[in-house]
Amino acid sequence: MVRRTWTAASAWLNRVPIRDPVDRKNAPFMQLVLLFFGVYLPINLYYYLVVSDFISRAPAVSTALNAATDLAIIASAWTGFYLIRRGQLRKGVMLFLGTVLVSLTVVFLQTGLRGLVIDTTYPVLSLAIGGLVLGRGALWKVFGSLVLMLALGALTDLFRHAEPAHAYAPNWAMSAFLLYGMITIVLDRTILALRSSLDESVSKGRALADANLRLQREMAERERAQSQLIHAQKMEAVGRVASGVAHDFDNVLNVALGYAVGRERIADRGTSALIDALEGVELSVRRALSISRKLLNFGRQDTSRPEVFDAVAALRELQPMLRQLFGAGTRVSLDVGDDVLLVRMDRGQFELMALNIAANARDAMPEGGRFIVGAQRAQDGTIELTFGDTGCGMPESVRMRAFEPFYTTKSMGSGTGLGLAVTQDLVREMGGSIDVASTSEAGTTFAVRLPLVAAAA
Repeated sequence: MVRRTWTAASAWLNRVPIRDPVDRKNAPFMQLVLLFFGVYLPINLYYYLVVSDFISRAPAVSTALNAATDLAIIASAWTGFYLIRRGQLRKGVMLFLGTVLVSLTVVFLQTGLRGLVIDTTYPVLSLAIGGLVLGRGALWKVFGSLVLMLALGALTDLFRHAEPAHAYAPNWAMSAFLLYGMITIVLDRTILALRSSLDESVSKGRALADANLRLQREMAERERAQSQLIHAQKMEAVGRVASGVAHDFDNVLNVALGYAVGRERIADRGTSALIDALEGVELSVRRALSISRKLLNFGRQDTSRPEVFDAVAALRELQPMLRQLFGAGTRVSLDVGDDVLLVRMDRGQFELMALNIAANARDAMPEGGRFIVGAQRAQDGTIELTFGDTGCGMPESVRMRAFEPFYTTKSMGSGTGLGLAVTQDLVREMGGSIDVASTSEAGTTFAVRLPLVAAAA
């Protein structure tokens, strides 16, 4: 219960509309100090004025003066507390300190240097609050005010011709001056060290914030550059497929043209021959439309949209484009089985990965060969895709740098050296891995491992 109450009270004291971090840290403590004086002084004043017989022994002027100064300090304490709750910490503290210093000045003018033996709490407290809350400038101003009070007290004793019984007052004044001076110097050095550390921390924090902002900008720029690079790679893949697509469209046009040229002959054979001819045209056109739509969807510059799909089905749909990528002397085959292997990634990036590897295989088989695509479930709960060719292969020195950006063994204008680098980035971004096994004149096999998604997804 006590702990919950203290936690709630602490949270309430910390809930002040102050922006400065140092002032916000000082606000709870200063509220407690002001609450203490706002509650303790009325009780103390009531005790001395009503309960004890102090008022009967003290001079009337002294009693009234003490009561007036206490009331002024009480009022300043509650007003300062209200100002802090309103977010005006420095104004509230300056009001309280000003009232305390004025009250001390009035006491010194009334009692002379004898006021030094009455109470030393207020001078020391004023130095501590002024220095720690308001800073070094306020600290030295408070010290100057205390020195002025000592001088006023000495003048008061001088004009009133202090009695011999108070001959030790000058010694007290000197001791008080040394005490206040030592406290002021210690606080000044401490505040200077704390302020220096704070300024250093603030500067480091700002530098860190600036570095973080620059990093965010660089990351955003890198994402934009990566998106543009992926789109450029798609366009490059589309360009490589274009020659095969043109050949397919040429075949479609030839089929349609052949039926058109023989229209009279077909018409003589009757309705069944005409229907068969139109079906042949339809099949050819549908094949061409399928490839063209695939190219249009693949070439769009969309943002990355991961989705769960069957990798086996995606490879089957991609097979016509893979065939267009290779020449007539290359045989493209799928060895994917009938299992449903679900992966989660952007569909276009998945196709780009396969086309990039296939393009690399095409360049390795200028005279033709065989390109085999495989897919199977691995024992570690992943899907393993294999892309193998029977091309010239790579020596170890080239294999080690196969995924290095801008590294290529092709002639000028034949490649950028970015296809496999982009493929590796895409695979790693999905939490997978890619390896290559190759031997000179013995072909190359790329093995891609991707996380397998549960069927429930």
